[in-house]
Amino acid sequence: MRNTKPAAPLFVLSMAIVAGLSIGRARAADPWVVYEGKDGPGAGKHIVLVSGDEEYRSEEALVQLGRILAVHHGFKCTVLFAIDPATGEIDPVNRSNIPGLEALETADLMIIATRFRDLPDEQMKHIVDYVEAGKPVIGMRTATHAFNIPKGKTYSKYSFNYRGEDYEQGFGRQVLGETWIAHHGHHGKEATLGLVAKGAEDHPITRGIEDGDIFGPTDVYRVRLPLPDGCKPIIMGQVLSGMDPDDPPVEGEKNDPMMPVAWTKTYKGGRVFCTTMGAANDLASEGTRRMLVNASYWCVGLEDKIPEKSCVEIVGEYKPSNFGFGKFVKGIKPADLALE
Repeated sequence: MRNTKPAAPLFVLSMAIVAGLSIGRARAADPWVVYEGKDGPGAGKHIVLVSGDEEYRSEEALVQLGRILAVHHGFKCTVLFAIDPATGEIDPVNRSNIPGLEALETADLMIIATRFRDLPDEQMKHIVDYVEAGKPVIGMRTATHAFNIPKGKTYSKYSFNYRGEDYEQGFGRQVLGETWIAHHGHHGKEATLGLVAKGAEDHPITRGIEDGDIFGPTDVYRVRLPLPDGCKPIIMGQVLSGMDPDDPPVEGEKNDPMMPVAWTKTYKGGRVFCTTMGAANDLASEGTRRMLVNASYWCVGLEDKIPEKSCVEIVGEYKPSNFGFGKFVKGIKPADLALE
C-alpha cells in the first residue's frame, strides 16, 4: 500500500483556541490573521499567503499551511483573504477585495492561491510591485489563472487570458510558467498521485518525499509540454482511476506522457515554485504538505536547512472542506482563526 495517508486523523477546521500556543494574532478589526513564528530556521523571514478562490478552499489551506510554517519552522506568516466589506467575513466569492496586501512590502515570500481575481488598482499594485521586484513566489492550484482583469484596466496584462505579446497569458504563464488550459484528469472522479520527476530525486524540494507520498483528490491540470524554458519539473501527476490513493492509474494517454503538477523556475531573478495541486483537502496528505514546506525553504534560499523529513504535523484541528462552488464555511472572520 502506498504511503499516502496523513500521519494523524483529519480534524475539524479549528476556529477555537489552541492551548499553549501564543503565536497568532488577529485584532477583531483586522481582515487578516498573523501567525508569529516560533523557533526554527525561518525565524526572521516573513511569508504572506494570499487566498481567494471560489472552489478549492484556499482560505482553509493557507491558514493551515501558515500555521505549520510558523509553529514548526519559525516563519512569520500573514494570511490574507477575500473579504465581504459589509460584514468583515471571509467571502471567497468576492473577487474584488483582498485587504492587507501592503504586507507584501515586508515579505520574503508570497504564496498565492487565488482564482480569477479582479482587484482594485490600489490592492493589485502591491502584488505587481512585489512580483516585478523579482521576489520569491509560490503559486498553488488556481494561481495559474490568479487574475481575470478586464481590458483597459491598469493591470490587465496580468490576466490569465491576456493576448499581448509583451506579457502573453499574464501572471500565470509569465511568472509561474503556465496559465489555465483544462482539466486533464476527470474532475471529481480521478484523483492525483505524485511521482518524483526524473532528475529531481536530489532536489531540495523532494527531500523526504518518495513516489506516492503526495496525493490529492483534485485532478491533474493540463499544461502545455514542454513547459517554458527554465521550468524544471519536480513532481509528475499520475491520474488515478478513482478518488482513493490506492486506486490504480488510468490507462492510455492521460498518463502517457504524465503532466507535471509541480515545477520550479525563476522570474526576474526570484525563485518560483508552482504546483497545480493545493486544494484544502490535498493538504490532508502529509506528502503534499511536505512538498509545500520544502518549497518555502527553497524559495527563500534556506534549502540547506531542509531536514531529512520536515515536520508537517497539523496545527490545531483540520478537517478541510471538499472542493466545489458554494461550499465555503460562512460566517467566519479572520479573528476567528487566530492561535491564542
